[in-house]
Amino acid sequence: MTQAAVAASSGAETTPQAAQPDLSRALTITSEAADFARQKLATRGTPDAAIRLGIKGGGCSGFSYVIEFSDDPPRDRDRVLEVDGVRFFVDKKSMIYLMGSVLDYERTLMFQGFKFKNPQEASRCGCGHSFTVR
Repeated sequence: MTQAAVAASSGAETTPQAAQPDLSRALTITSEAADFARQKLATRGTPDAAIRLGIKGGGCSGFSYVIEFSDDPPRDRDRVLEVDGVRFFVDKKSMIYLMGSVLDYERTLMFQGFKFKNPQEASRCGCGHSFTVR
């Protein structure tokens, strides 16, 4: 599996004195996930749109992952990640729960799609759509 490590950046200009992001805690998006996103955006007819990643409260375990199309420009406090020409937006609050995670593409007999591998997950519900954090 090829991985593209991505540092979380707000898109704002940085000064030489600004602290660099901790790459060991950044969100990683694999090339396979970026390829899958590119295919979905092309199928939708919006190849220049982005994918919004996030966390929301709810589900049987407390939190659920959010993966959706975004036709709008990034919001002021979004982190903009680009992997293999595909843009991903992550809101600042969600990034707290996604730090250190890997977004991958998985294809098995029972599942095909994006899969988060999140070291902050304490447990996952039986259906696999929600989780609790440490």
